[in-house]
Amino acid sequence: MFEKITPEEAGVSSAHVAKFISNLKRFGFAIHNVIMLKGDKIFAEYYWKPFHKDFCHRQYSQTKSSQTKTHAAIAIGFLEQEGKLSLDDKLVDIFRDKINTPTPASLENQTIREMLKMSTVNGNKWWMALPGEMDRTSLYLNDRPMNNRPASTLWNYDTDGSYMLGAVVEKLSGMPLFDFLYDRLYKKLGAFENGYMLLSRDDVAWGDSGLMCTPRDMLTFGRFVMNYGKWCGEQILNEKFLRDATSKLVDNRATAHNQFMNLGYGYQIWRGERNSFAFRGMGMQDTICFPDQDVIFLVNADIQYNVAARPLVDTNFIDLIIDNMSDTPLPADPEAEAKLAAETENLELVSVQGLEDSPYREIINDKVYKLDENPMGITKISFHFNDAKTGEIRYTNKQGDKVLPFGVNHNVYGKFPHLGYAGLHGCVPTSDGSMYDDAVSLAWAEKNRVLVYTQIIDRYLGNISWTIGFRDGRIAIEMSKNAEYFLSDYNGRAVGDLVE
Repeated sequence: MFEKITPEEAGVSSAHVAKFISNLKRFGFAIHNVIMLKGDKIFAEYYWKPFHKDFCHRQYSQTKSSQTKTHAAIAIGFLEQEGKLSLDDKLVDIFRDKINTPTPASLENQTIREMLKMSTVNGNKWWMALPGEMDRTSLYLNDRPMNNRPASTLWNYDTDGSYMLGAVVEKLSGMPLFDFLYDRLYKKLGAFENGYMLLSRDDVAWGDSGLMCTPRDMLTFGRFVMNYGKWCGEQILNEKFLRDATSKLVDNRATAHNQFMNLGYGYQIWRGERNSFAFRGMGMQDTICFPDQDVIFLVNADIQYNVAARPLVDTNFIDLIIDNMSDTPLPADPEAEAKLAAETENLELVSVQGLEDSPYREIINDKVYKLDENPMGITKISFHFNDAKTGEIRYTNKQGDKVLPFGVNHNVYGKFPHLGYAGLHGCVPTSDGSMYDDAVSLAWAEKNRVLVYTQIIDRYLGNISWTIGFRDGRIAIEMSKNAEYFLSDYNGRAVGDLVE
């Protein structure tokens, strides 16, 4: 679909792309892939093993537009174009059959346009933490903390409102959100053939978070939006809607402090530096469009633990690529191209790094520690080293005995041994024995302390940082998890004693 060219042919020095990749390595972020597009031509595309171009990657909020959320917003644009909806329609009028409690005037008057701009009445209610079956549409309209704040008075990141936009599409079209978009858009783009949408517990599309697709699918979608609805000569979606959607329609500063992502907001789309607009998803699933330069930058990663990561990566791209881009092709530069090839050879998912070995390896090898009562519910733990390079953490929790293979200063890829985490339906426990793909590394931070980094790299993304210290037959453990709504059994502290 997209021709590949050298950076120089796009007006970019290969040396600057090499420096960009080098900086990503220096930052130490868990990058999965990056793509850079000029016009309809890709001048840089890299994947960190085990990720690859055909991997269906979770887009989180890109579903809104930000990433998943944008797609819900674009679907609303198609409903408007087909005359099935006005942006000034009121949400409650579409779902009268779902309302079973008195609605305050503020919610009664909330429009679809205000929802697209996230200028809504209500804050979020953490639906994921609520037990049992759930109709998220009813939850939004009824069982929510209400206030008398009129819509359009404050900007409010209302992810449940983004879910409701997807529910609006499904209600008015009679189709699942993904199918609705596939019929009208995706198949015309020649993309999303293997894509799909995760579902909420009520079988409605998880339209605020659940889009699964390849990086190139998202790149194609970004190109379509930056074409303002035109593809192969056909105006698929009206230009005005997309020009409005990508412009600054509302000031999204929640405080008087200057913040990186508070440069304005459109229809579920973020505004950015250099007149850019972006679809952004949790963990840095980002597609950033620069209309003035006709450039798209796409990155997938898992940096849920680091709020500074996104500004660093964005600024790295703007400073090195956007601000140094020529309007015309550059001469070929074999030396710079060789440097870029060397910098991008054998890219692999980040792992925790430390000492090569420690005398404590022999001291703790195959020794069992009994743990005091702890938030993780782990009763015992041991470390089995095959050699100085690989091994296993063996532990027992409420599910029974678990084995977690690791590499020392490198990842070992396998299955995270915890059972019951969600599948197609978000927050619905599974009982089929399925487990998430993982990447696990261990490093000796000091002779008597190890760090373990567990990364979930499946349809759900997450990570656990383990810090474990040993002294005089005692063990101390601290775990911290970063994930949307799982890994809760791996968060907290524990201490214990050597028993074997």
